[in-house]
Amino acid sequence: MTGLDRLLSAADGALRAIFAHPAAARANPARGTAAPAELTPDERRLSGALMRVNHVGEVCAQALYTAQALTTRDETLREQFERAARDETDHLAWTRDRLEELGDRPSLLNPLWYAGAFAIGLAAGRLGGERMSLGFVVETERQVEAHLDGHLRRLPAADAPSRAIVAQMKADEERHADEALDAGGTPLPQPLPGLMRLAARVMTGTAHYL
Repeated sequence: MTGLDRLLSAADGALRAIFAHPAAARANPARGTAAPAELTPDERRLSGALMRVNHVGEVCAQALYTAQALTTRDETLREQFERAARDETDHLAWTRDRLEELGDRPSLLNPLWYAGAFAIGLAAGRLGGERMSLGFVVETERQVEAHLDGHLRRLPAADAPSRAIVAQMKADEERHADEALDAGGTPLPQPLPGLMRLAARVMTGTAHYL
């Protein structure tokens, strides 16, 4: 692909991530669960809010991986980023499906979240070099793992479909982090990890409601 082709592909990916209802390549983990128990109104609201936050995370993941694939000059690394992005497309589809089943909606601020994450991904790819870009993936995915683990503790016990989706997402994020580490990711210097955690708290706190 030429540089222009990649730019057009990135723009198409942005529109799909923000506005389309993507199709997953893998089966939705929720389909393998028993018939879900009836949730109380409070449980349904909580599950909807948590899955909206998770959907925002996947919108951001699409932006990060797309930006990093766009900036790298290493073809093998680009393929790794694109492969991870396809996993995140599955997550995007699964969380969107679950939001609809819960009668809830995606974040109203998804265009803003995507733009911010894309800018961060471009900066990580252009300013830090390949090892730093991979280190950014490692740190991001480790923080996402911890975030998803917290959601598994907060999701209602009766909400087996949401819990199955989040568990599979957590396993995939762990694999992405391990792959980036194996490819040569280097630890990020302070205070970057702390700033990333702070930004994530702002995003998740806002997306919980908006």
